[in-house]
Amino acid sequence: QVQLVESGGGLVQAGASLKLTCAASGRTFSSYPMGWFRQAPGKEREFVAAINWSGSSTGYADAVKGRFTISRDNAKNTVYLQMNSLKPEDTAVYYCAARQTSTRSSTTHSRGSLYDHWGQGTQVTVSS
Repeated sequence: QVQLVESGGGLVQAGASLKLTCAASGRTFSSYPMGWFRQAPGKEREFVAAINWSGSSTGYADAVKGRFTISRDNAKNTVYLQMNSLKPEDTAVYYCAARQTSTRSSTTHSRGSLYDHWGQGTQVTVSS
């Protein structure tokens, strides 16, 4: 069973940076595509960023492209989301997700339904 634990959220002012961390359990983590999603109050969950098993391919939502960077360290079973130039509209609970597969490809996934495991989320609040 894969368990995901997010950390690094907090309250910051617009323009600041935060780095979210997702720590994963499981011996086969290194083969899993990973993603970050977020959900703001009263809104549906939305895709933020995704990364393939090796980190060679990444994908981003248009709203965060150029500001956020997803990365991973398979030796540490960890995925990161570096968030720069934060805006009030980035305020949301951020979730880490893992797609359980043994297929190693360059594919990244933006659909939440393709992910099998989710963390509990970490709150990010950006004040204006």
